Amino acid sequence: MHSPNDQGYTLDNGLIRHKGRIWGGTNSAVQTKIITAFHSSAIGGHSGQQATYHRVKRLFSWKGLKQDVAMFISQCPTCQQAKHLHTHPQGLLQPLPIPEGAWQNISLDFIEGLPKSEGYNVILVVVDRFTKYAHFLPLKNPYTALSVARLLFDTVVKLHGLPQSVVSDRDKVFTSAVWKELFRLFGVQLHLSTAYHPQTDGQTERVNQCLEMYLRCSVGDSPAQWKSWLPQAEFWYNSSHHSSLGCSPFKALYGHDPFVGVPVAASSDTPPLVADFIADHQLHSVLLKQHLERAQKRMKFTADRLRTDTEFTIGDKVLLKL
Repeated sequence: MHSPNDQGYTLDNGLIRHKGRIWGGTNSAVQTKIITAFHSSAIGGHSGQQATYHRVKRLFSWKGLKQDVAMFISQCPTCQQAKHLHTHPQGLLQPLPIPEGAWQNISLDFIEGLPKSEGYNVILVVVDRFTKYAHFLPLKNPYTALSVARLLFDTVVKLHGLPQSVVSDRDKVFTSAVWKELFRLFGVQLHLSTAYHPQTDGQTERVNQCLEMYLRCSVGDSPAQWKSWLPQAEFWYNSSHHSSLGCSPFKALYGHDPFVGVPVAASSDTPPLVADFIADHQLHSVLLKQHLERAQKRMKFTADRLRTDTEFTIGDKVLLKL
């Protein structure tokens, strides 16, 4: 073994060492094989840049070692496919175009997994994207595309007419051939959400949260009664102030707020059934003033704070993380 020179290089049994570590020289193929052995092997375990760098650094040395390790790991397909992404979602939120008028563009979604109430266990939520006015329609499972369409025609279309477009997620009902053909014949455009991007139908998802919160507050102790509270829940939502509109959905649609009545205490002559009904109604009126303001947020502003604006050009390749 030769003594080290001024730069710390020594010759040991035919191996060049630098400060006691094997010198990797400038052969990029050999350097790549070394990094592969310390990163992609069972011992390496596809560790991060720092861990892999220190593993290699214990035995080997060459100029640009740290940069080579970082470059190798950034291009490792296994790491990109299997590891969690620790950055904010890329790309800013792209809102849907604002409709031109009321009930021209609607969005649909289901609330499922509810306890049975009078035989119903699903709610179809229908929201007008222009006025934010909503209808909450109970359904019985199992349901079909045709039964959902019939319910939609019997409740929403008869009041507001056919919409020009319908936005929904990729539920099996909305992707079925029957649903697509039915609305094609009526000239209604169907817009399905982008796969793995529920923000496309974010408006209805948000209304779902408001409705679920209302029902939890109202029938948390007796969940099997949610069906009887659904009409009041719809009235509560539509008559509550909406931050995006600056007024209630009811006023946005009809031009005035609904008359909710003047509370009057029940007298001794009031029949018990009537007194109970009035008490329930007053309870609903209190609830509708308490919850919607804190439940509603400006979705785009909130979402964009945790996102980064990213642009791609034609020909760029990206990995889709599902």
